[in-house]
Amino acid sequence: MEVNQQRLVDEFLELVKIDSQPKDERLIADALISKMQDLGFAVTEDDSGAKIGGSAGNLIGILEGQKDAPALLFCAHMDRVHPGLGIKPQVKDGVITSDGTTILAADDVAGIAAILEAVRIVQEQKIPHGRLEVLFTVAEEGGLFGAKSVDPGRFQAKAGFFMDAGGPVGTIVTAAPAQKGLEATIHGKAAHAGVAPEEGLSAIIVAAHAVTQMKLGRIDAETTANIGVIEGGAATNIIPDKVKLKGEARSLDNGKLDVQINHMVEVLEAVCAEHGAKADISVEHSYSAFRLTDEDYAVRLAVKAAESMGLKPSIESTGGGSDANIINGYGIPSVVLGMGYTDVHTTAEAISIDQLVKAAKYVLSIIAAS
Repeated sequence: MEVNQQRLVDEFLELVKIDSQPKDERLIADALISKMQDLGFAVTEDDSGAKIGGSAGNLIGILEGQKDAPALLFCAHMDRVHPGLGIKPQVKDGVITSDGTTILAADDVAGIAAILEAVRIVQEQKIPHGRLEVLFTVAEEGGLFGAKSVDPGRFQAKAGFFMDAGGPVGTIVTAAPAQKGLEATIHGKAAHAGVAPEEGLSAIIVAAHAVTQMKLGRIDAETTANIGVIEGGAATNIIPDKVKLKGEARSLDNGKLDVQINHMVEVLEAVCAEHGAKADISVEHSYSAFRLTDEDYAVRLAVKAAESMGLKPSIESTGGGSDANIINGYGIPSVVLGMGYTDVHTTAEAISIDQLVKAAKYVLSIIAAS
């Protein structure tokens, strides 16, 4: 089974040039609705846009099957990170990049294009298949907001495949961590920094003591933590009376995640008490972990399809979250598949045409092997 390489590349180039941002995916959503309908999908746009304050909702496409096989879900996200407006893709020596002023948005237009091309081949070659479900989500970047807003009752899939991982095609991510976010506002006391600094209590100094006492970075093989944002202060001649910290912890083990986030909270509380400051602290559960085994149908099918292409499947875990965390939580066992793109979220982002073609073939092979 071969895909139409030129058509695939042309569609990828077309889609990356359509502006799309988290919570502002209207233009690409409209383009994809038309493409999916042309492929025979029954397409629905859900109300997630209204729920999250966005311009478009998740797109759900259903293509009923002609053979008795478990329903499959294929997913990619429509949004992209900054700077992602006005992308001008370049093709040189078999590699696609931007012009260097923006990202390329292979994350995740490559996933979208691979899914669409695979389904076209299925239709053109009349390859027997079971029920195919496609989910193109909004606002994946920065919060998985679209996936969190989707109605899982719309799906019958027994396995999900998310076209959204690093690593070459053949990479199968079967485990990803849970994440909890932490926000803290530390309250000190303002004073004139030159006239009466003794009368003030610097919230920034308190925050610095707290951060340096936290265990951060790589905690163990399954757990990480970070303070990523510090905001505070008004002027150099004012002792800052307020500073805000934002951080996170992640772990493949829920117990370890709780231990780490509790440690960060306890350090903040203890340091504030020591210095006579106060802190407003909140912890938010961002998403749950997932871990599939080699016996799960989604894993077995991904491995079988990779081997049928002559690829050596590589089963891995990741430290990042994706829409798969949310969909696994809905009870659809799902893996995340390597797309072969490199330097994502940077202006050096690139994908080779070879890997893009292999990604489309992989989707096609999964459908055929089900």
